Amino acid sequence: MNKSHANGEVRPRASARARLRPKAQLTLPDEIRRALHVSEGDEIEFAVDESGNITVRGYVSVPSDQVWFFTPDQLAAKHQAEEEITAGGGAVHASAKAMFAYLERSGRG
Repeated sequence: MNKSHANGEVRPRASARARLRPKAQLTLPDEIRRALHVSEGDEIEFAVDESGNITVRGYVSVPSDQVWFFTPDQLAAKHQAEEEITAGGGAVHASAKAMFAYLERSGRG
């Protein structure tokens, strides 16, 4: 989270410098990698707006067989389930068979 100075300027959460090397390569300083939550092999997006301000965002790659979990419908269902559990909902079942029977009876299976 960024914090504002008294004059309204936003202070960055992390700030560092890096030198551009041959072939336009640079190494992200540790502080920036930690702030972006990225590590070797992750993707990083750079965007430049009309004013020349640059936004840098880290991306963590997701295996292709797990992409379905990150669809809007799946994320909404996950959020709903977390809210129900937080409110004290949910059930414990003795076995997978008992769980599926419960889901069938409740119309969720």
